[in-house]
Amino acid sequence: MTHVDRRPDIAAVAAAAGVSVTTVSHVLSGRRPVSDATRAKVEAVIERLGYRPNPSARSLRTDRSESVALIVPDITNPFYPAVAAGLQDVLLGQGYLLSVNDAALPSRALREVVRHVLARRVDGIVLASYGATDDDIAEIARSGTKLVRLGGRFRAEFGDVVRADDVGGMHDVVSHLIERGYARIAFVNGERDAHPSRIRLEGYERAMREAGREIDPELIVSTTFTRAGGVEGATTLLERSTSRPDAIVCGNDLIAVGVLDVTRRLGLSVPGDLAITGYDDIEAASLVTPALTTVHNPAREIGRTCARMLLDRLAGDYDDVAREVVLAHRLIVRESS
Repeated sequence: MTHVDRRPDIAAVAAAAGVSVTTVSHVLSGRRPVSDATRAKVEAVIERLGYRPNPSARSLRTDRSESVALIVPDITNPFYPAVAAGLQDVLLGQGYLLSVNDAALPSRALREVVRHVLARRVDGIVLASYGATDDDIAEIARSGTKLVRLGGRFRAEFGDVVRADDVGGMHDVVSHLIERGYARIAFVNGERDAHPSRIRLEGYERAMREAGREIDPELIVSTTFTRAGGVEGATTLLERSTSRPDAIVCGNDLIAVGVLDVTRRLGLSVPGDLAITGYDDIEAASLVTPALTTVHNPAREIGRTCARMLLDRLAGDYDDVAREVVLAHRLIVRESS
């Protein structure tokens, strides 16, 4: 027996509502003005008939996949799910499906993910620039897929960028420790060559120079942006018999949690024996004991901003030169300093 698909289509909705198929399409997309009365009538029919748009058919008709890919270096870092939530806040209401793709270092993994994503003809990509090479970004740019980079230096040929002021944020947290009288301020950072590591180190060094402090290379440790990286970095700094720091600035909150692990093992009090600061203000920063002083990096708003910029380009509302949007950070002082 032949199966007959009896799901209502857009023409059935238009007939039942007494409007054109084009009007129904405008109601569904939200991209063209429709009177409130007409919208309400069409939406009531959609609800009554149980109509659901067919993404495959619409994709063939519009030459759009109605999908956006977020590519991140570490899906287990809570910062990136918060970015994804912000993207979905905006994209879902406009009919776009978001996929989240993990592309951990080394960069060859990123290249493979980029190629798979492009082969699936996504309409837009949001790329966390951490670990991305110029060649990786250029491959996306050449494909014609709309691109917004999450962080990284602004280069017009590589498209739009959304970022927070990482240099300023790290400068502020280091200045906070200097103002509180800490003398030997160490820095446990992420991967040496990763862009976030470089710019957060720049903020650390700027604050130290402005305060007339010597920058001691022995107090700067490069590891990974993970809890395990924090354990490794703190072990290097704190198991010395001499020249221990009295404060450790961390490249992100996960590193800071790892540093706290080591202080408990060594029996050090925080902030009595050692002040610790993080970066990003993930939820765990306020849940650990003591609660972390950190820098609020507005992950969800970064995601929303990326989504709006992509939609502007996809809808043809903006087709001009590349833009850079820098969102404000905020120093959050808690118990660890």
